[in-house]
Amino acid sequence: MRQGPKITMVGAGGMSFGPSMVNDVVNTPVLAGSRLMLHDINEQRLKRAYAFAVKLNAAHGAPVILDYTTDPARALDGADFVISSAEIGRFRYWRQDYEIPNRHGARQINGENGGPGAVFHSLRSIKTTLSICANIEKYCPDAFMINLSNPMSRVTLAINRATKIRNVGMCHEMPTGVLRLCLLLGKRPRDIEAKASGINHFTFFTEFRDKRTGEDLLPRIRELFSRRIFDYPPPYPAISKWLAKFGPLGFAGDQLYTPLVVHMIREFGLVPCSVDSHIGEYLPFALDMAPDHVPPVDVFERIDGFFERVAVWISRTHVPLPLHLVGHSLEEVIPIIAAMWTGTPKWLMAVNVPNNGYIPNVKEGAIVEVGATVDGDGIHPDTMPPIAEPIAGYIARQVELQDLIVESAIKRDPELALRAIIEDPCSPEDEDACRKMFDELFSLQREVLPF
Repeated sequence: MRQGPKITMVGAGGMSFGPSMVNDVVNTPVLAGSRLMLHDINEQRLKRAYAFAVKLNAAHGAPVILDYTTDPARALDGADFVISSAEIGRFRYWRQDYEIPNRHGARQINGENGGPGAVFHSLRSIKTTLSICANIEKYCPDAFMINLSNPMSRVTLAINRATKIRNVGMCHEMPTGVLRLCLLLGKRPRDIEAKASGINHFTFFTEFRDKRTGEDLLPRIRELFSRRIFDYPPPYPAISKWLAKFGPLGFAGDQLYTPLVVHMIREFGLVPCSVDSHIGEYLPFALDMAPDHVPPVDVFERIDGFFERVAVWISRTHVPLPLHLVGHSLEEVIPIIAAMWTGTPKWLMAVNVPNNGYIPNVKEGAIVEVGATVDGDGIHPDTMPPIAEPIAGYIARQVELQDLIVESAIKRDPELALRAIIEDPCSPEDEDACRKMFDELFSLQREVLPF
């Protein structure tokens, strides 16, 4: 009898989450003896991911049983937990989502999770994820699903609306935001107690406290961002663009050049968890505040390519590497599995769940992001104070779009998707331009859309 659960990773060939998920499982002692099944439809990428996982597992004393397959039945049969991060043609389609709407007059800073391009990203991700859900319902209906696929709010809503699978959506933006602010404050993340709420990639801190002293650090954060250095004089945008050319250094530029974040703190006193390239997806004035941002699709395509090359090298090299020194990542995914499997309660910074009074001034049933305690009985989200204005108004608009897009995907109705594009705050005001944009993207992506 195995000591731990069977954990199936769907989309394991990708570099965005696969390596960190494997790393976190082997770094979680209570999951020793677990069977970790890697699954992907791309056999070449899957074999590469498996070779990397074998090496990482061995470096930690082989605490888990590793396996891989392209067969969904074998991958999912008997699974206790399913981690899904599958995406088809990520950068190819993301570039279309970003460039085509902007050519038709949209004002997108990113085009991944909000904006008219993200309508098409949502439709593709929902179609892919619901096909995975159908397999889960067929082969392991009692499994708990953890969704990592973006656009998080919309995909998670589709899972909850179209299936009966127990699930949660997870994102690392809040832990990353805590780390980023700690670096600026000279604090250690483990000394910080933070809470935030909103919708994915558009959450704002309600608490940011030093656990040792009890000091409320939000006033200090506001004071910090009032300093002249955060006016970003001319060298800073140029440095950010230069960093974007060099793989992981582009991530540093994306994290540290944040004029839109500065604007939100100075203008409204609200501290975002995410950076400009995410919160700006929901704000029609994002490019007015941050006109010099490098398109994230350029940055993250280089980052993804860099980590793919590193993973291949690690899996093939005979050079002894200290992989046993790699600790747990910032991701909160595997702690969910550990808490549910052992029954030991664990508080998490952020989960994406249907709103059931957790944020009182956000529509019931909308997917919201709040903290939560996890134990053997499942996920117990925190109840948070009302969202402050004007953020509540921006969220209300996004909640309406969540509903339109999910209904479009489930009902296979392109007219609802077109309406979502027309109503998106980052779309051009000209409806004819919206229709031309829709038609062009539809013609290029027809085979991967739900209609």
